[in-house]
Amino acid sequence: MVTTIQVDEKTILLLKKLKEALDASSYDEAITKVAIKHIQPQKSMAGSLGKYYKQYTRERMIKELKEEKKGFDRF
Repeated sequence: MVTTIQVDEKTILLLKKLKEALDASSYDEAITKVAIKHIQPQKSMAGSLGKYYKQYTRERMIKELKEEKKGFDRF
């Protein structure tokens, strides 16, 4: 089913740029790509640094932050 919609001139300019940037063959394809990307849940980045800091304990981190804070005493 094909449907016609009304959009402002600014919106059609944005759609043209979007279509080109996404290398889409139609406005429908460009809108669909953006909608799918927006709706799909993003992979959580929570805990992603754990593999880099395996030996870095919470206690060590707190200690270093406290020492660092002491070095930036403003008053």
